[in-house]
Amino acid sequence: MTSVALVTGASRGLGAVIAHRLATDGLAVAVNSRADSAGLQQVVDGIRAAGGTAEAFPADVTDETDVVHLIAQVTERLGPVGVLVANATGPQPSIPLADLTWEAHLDQLRFFVKSPTLLVQAVLPGMRERGGGRVIQIGSDIVDRNLPGMSAYIAAKGAQHALTEAWARELGPYGITVNVVAPGWIPVERHADLDQSGYLAEVPLRRIGTPADVAAAVSFLASDGGAFVTGQRVTVNGGHT
Repeated sequence: MTSVALVTGASRGLGAVIAHRLATDGLAVAVNSRADSAGLQQVVDGIRAAGGTAEAFPADVTDETDVVHLIAQVTERLGPVGVLVANATGPQPSIPLADLTWEAHLDQLRFFVKSPTLLVQAVLPGMRERGGGRVIQIGSDIVDRNLPGMSAYIAAKGAQHALTEAWARELGPYGITVNVVAPGWIPVERHADLDQSGYLAEVPLRRIGTPADVAAAVSFLASDGGAFVTGQRVTVNGGHT
């Protein structure tokens, strides 16, 4: 049976490129986004046109009921999830400390703590039964950059990285690897028009990263070659931090 990858938040941006890459690697890809959008179907159609296997699965991965239903539907239509890529995210506003609220913290924690927890809990029984699996979270190098105004986002991303290390130890005996890929600034649709010159000057490799760079790291961790890598943060930022 072809291994199945679930990529959350994959109707555009990093998620879409990761979904395409895993399909090229030969995995059947469950492409998820919160809504049944044209973008979601476009990603699926693109994978199929290239000869891959993919299906669309709209679901809110911060909602307990939706996550249980999502995993059940993916298992029924494609097979059990062997590779989970937790990529879904929401708005990341800059909020000065003086204006920061607990709700602003919760907005970030829902995506980077609650959602991965729900997703891993849902796929865990199947992975344990089959003797292994891969959990790959998409983090950020922002935890090393400490940008002013981004403390809620930084706190949630820091928690996500810590969960990766803890889960790797807990799930390792079941053959399940848990890692986080932490990109630097990778221009995608929502901020592709921002000025890159200041950031670029600080990157030792002297180029801006691409979604394909991130997808390549995910591909490695999902592959047989990544089978003995767990509990790690793979930073993809050209040496910026």
